[in-house]
Amino acid sequence: MSRNWGDEGGCRAAVWSEKAVGDAPRIIDRGSIAAAAESALALYHWLVAPGFDEEGQVQQAEKHLTGFESGATPLLAAAQGMHAWLDQGGTRPPIRAALIRFWIRHRLLRTPVPLTGAAALRAETPWARSDWTVAFLHALTAEAADGRQLLTDLERAWFAARAAVDGRRRDSHAVRTVDLLAARSLVSATTVARSLGLAVKNAIRLLESLVAAGVAVEVSHRAKRRLFGLTALAPLGKVVQPPNRPEPGRGRGRPPLIVEQPELPPVPQPPLTPVERKQFDYSDLEAALTRVDQVLRETRRSLRPLLPPAPATTGGQASETLVPDDHSKSAVNTGERREPAQG
Repeated sequence: MSRNWGDEGGCRAAVWSEKAVGDAPRIIDRGSIAAAAESALALYHWLVAPGFDEEGQVQQAEKHLTGFESGATPLLAAAQGMHAWLDQGGTRPPIRAALIRFWIRHRLLRTPVPLTGAAALRAETPWARSDWTVAFLHALTAEAADGRQLLTDLERAWFAARAAVDGRRRDSHAVRTVDLLAARSLVSATTVARSLGLAVKNAIRLLESLVAAGVAVEVSHRAKRRLFGLTALAPLGKVVQPPNRPEPGRGRGRPPLIVEQPELPPVPQPPLTPVERKQFDYSDLEAALTRVDQVLRETRRSLRPLLPPAPATTGGQASETLVPDDHSKSAVNTGERREPAQG
């Protein structure tokens, strides 16, 4: 399943940046959260929609990478080119955007996936070219594994949400809304209404019904510009918290200190099997079989008056004409006349 980065991309970047900061106090680290969100939005802008000047810098970085292609694989060429770019004082955003285009041009990626080896840019990473190249390749491997696991989790969340709404009527837009939630991390009622051709009020009711069913979760908690996502997305569920409100019945004073134990990371789930990916819909087949049974019953009722009358009984055992009922699969079954025994 491919990701669709829509109008809510900035909000998604802010949410993920807040998750990266961690569960910090609301007031003390609010500046850190804002700085992380600003940095995430800036990187998102470089990768998705760079401006005129930024596009020129990205093309310059991409041209710089092409100078290391001769005699090296695309991975080693990208590592050497990125190291040389940063060593000469180049900035990180354009070389990161150029890396993604470099992967696509060499057919290592089919879509612009943000695979940039960011862990190799930490301060503790050794800067010697050989050591840094190894760290960069290890960072790319970890990012690829994390991305693959994220796709597996998204696929399982999508199929679980679809299974939760399969019982609704055929003209319901719930299934298409679930598909839209799986394609985008966050959606608004306006996006759902525009994508499905609904009124905004009907889209809000549809999203609220999914929230009530536990399929979706609201992440904004406000009256306007509300955003929704799938409940099964674990990172999104950890970030989303209801607004802090005073507890009813509790008096004034400091609340009791509750030490929460850290949660263990979830066990990675394996990818879905081909049978699990194939969802069989037997509703049309069941409707057709029901219609066939009805036609057969009506045909039997229509043909019953046309059957020949039963023969008259004699001294021996009478021959019987068995007329099938509605549940019988046989046609007309005629018995044999048995001759009386000779005395």
